Amino acid sequence: MAFKPAAWPRKLRSQEWYSGNSRDAIYHRGWLKNQGYPNDLFDGRPVIGIMNTWSELTPCNGHLNELAQKVKAGIWEAGGFPVEVPVFSASENTFRPTAMMYRNLAAMAVEEAMRGQPIDGAVLMVGCDKTTPSLLMAAASTDLPSIVVTGGPMLNGWFRNERVGSGTHLWKFSEAVKAGEMTQDEFLEAEQAMSRSTGTCNTMGTASTMASMAEALGMALSGNAAIPAVDSRRRVMAQLTGRRIVQMVKDDLKPSDIMTKQAFENAIRTNGAIGGSTNAVIHMLAMAGRVGIDLTLDDWDRCGRDVATIVNLMPSGKYLMEEFFYAGGLPVVLKHLGEAGKLHKDALTVSGTTIWDEVKDAKNWNEDVILPVEKALTQQGGMAVLRGNLAPNGAVLKPSAASPALMKHRGRAVVFEDIDDYKAKINDDALDIDETCIMVLKNCGPKGYPGMAEVGNMGLPPKVLKKGITDMIRISDARMSGTAYGTVILHTSPEAAAGGPLAVVRTGDIIEVDVEARRLHLDISDAELNQRLSVWKPLHDRPESGYAKLFQDSVEGADTGADFNFLKGCRGAPVGRDSH
Repeated sequence: MAFKPAAWPRKLRSQEWYSGNSRDAIYHRGWLKNQGYPNDLFDGRPVIGIMNTWSELTPCNGHLNELAQKVKAGIWEAGGFPVEVPVFSASENTFRPTAMMYRNLAAMAVEEAMRGQPIDGAVLMVGCDKTTPSLLMAAASTDLPSIVVTGGPMLNGWFRNERVGSGTHLWKFSEAVKAGEMTQDEFLEAEQAMSRSTGTCNTMGTASTMASMAEALGMALSGNAAIPAVDSRRRVMAQLTGRRIVQMVKDDLKPSDIMTKQAFENAIRTNGAIGGSTNAVIHMLAMAGRVGIDLTLDDWDRCGRDVATIVNLMPSGKYLMEEFFYAGGLPVVLKHLGEAGKLHKDALTVSGTTIWDEVKDAKNWNEDVILPVEKALTQQGGMAVLRGNLAPNGAVLKPSAASPALMKHRGRAVVFEDIDDYKAKINDDALDIDETCIMVLKNCGPKGYPGMAEVGNMGLPPKVLKKGITDMIRISDARMSGTAYGTVILHTSPEAAAGGPLAVVRTGDIIEVDVEARRLHLDISDAELNQRLSVWKPLHDRPESGYAKLFQDSVEGADTGADFNFLKGCRGAPVGRDSH
């Protein structure tokens, strides 16, 4: 894609605050100078906001303050003026009821921090899975030159000479305890081995997936996604990112130039090739909505259906992000897609060149980690989008993490009205359930939980686990962690709390699943379904105040990204009227 850089020098946005000798300009400059900045820094050079999601309660991002110093160094070197801005940080492993409830709030907060302050460009410092989409959503809305640098994944976990994947082994070991195959003391011993360095999940969970999506979209420098958090090359990447954003501001290279429909299609195909998280579907739909791109679930199915999953990482495979980096990382995957005719090679990136120029010389150093296509984990990766009378607006399943034997199945529904109902019943040996049944969880979507928590990968009942069964079909309007696995159908839309068909499924109903045919069907007549829906009433009271009310009133369905209905396509970063 041809891009024509803007003329330089020119008057930048920040000069609306700092230029001249008016009372207002002196007011803005004078206060900032109390930190010891010399006068010549206000000479019209690019002011770069380092939007930092560091927080000690966001463990994945706990090292970003250190990384920010390298970003600053790069900005200084390139002749820019760096200012570090702490922004809202939503951690999946600490926020209740779920960090997803606060993704939109974080995006709004960061957008206004960018829109209302004197910055010409932004470095988006992200890591934990909601921080990446929230900051990219904000950047898309403001359309200021922006670039992503991620904190990187933690080192491999090891327990008794076995690789331990963060999240993936949490689910695995938890099930093993319930099945009587692992003691609680052994589980506690394994806990210490799961997270042995700073950084994000070391599996291809949502954080690693979204880092890969940022790179595949062209919003991060090539090679950014996989460098381990503690590797010195992560610091080099941060410094190079700081240098690059200064030139992006001079060129006026904006998110709207990069985040095109072609870029999103590249990212969708990349998600299939890496065995990426189902959460990417919701986040990418929301990001596309912010930049004004018409992206739908059908695009996910169309672009991902014929993409082989070639990255052999947990939860789909056996390795972790360390090995992925050593093997060559995401550039190798993008090169493979390009050679297979599944990459828009001329898509523009933050480097100012095309994505193909960035990856065409990449080399695969380990073909057991990044597999040849003939040895792919699955020949049809991507996301399967299922539809039918149970999911008129769609539901998603990740084939690379599912059991082939369950991809076509007809079973009796065992229904849990919400997550509390599930927790109350699942360990009861009197529960009428076996491995042929289909577990159904309601009221865990955007409005229902609220926020759409990662509870869709319901643990199996102990009575089934003790038979050696490790997977069953599970259907819900919830999400699941990108580190999880199994034949799990998620994001069922419309959700139960909004009166979708899922709300009226009853225990004993027969459900048909046919992934190849993309079919999800509740085996009752249309008349019966309509009759049930006509008498349905919401299970939970609606909040009457605060952000929870704003969320309930404004959040859209998972099928369109669960963003707020008043925020789509709102681009532009006007300078606010000075009140001083």
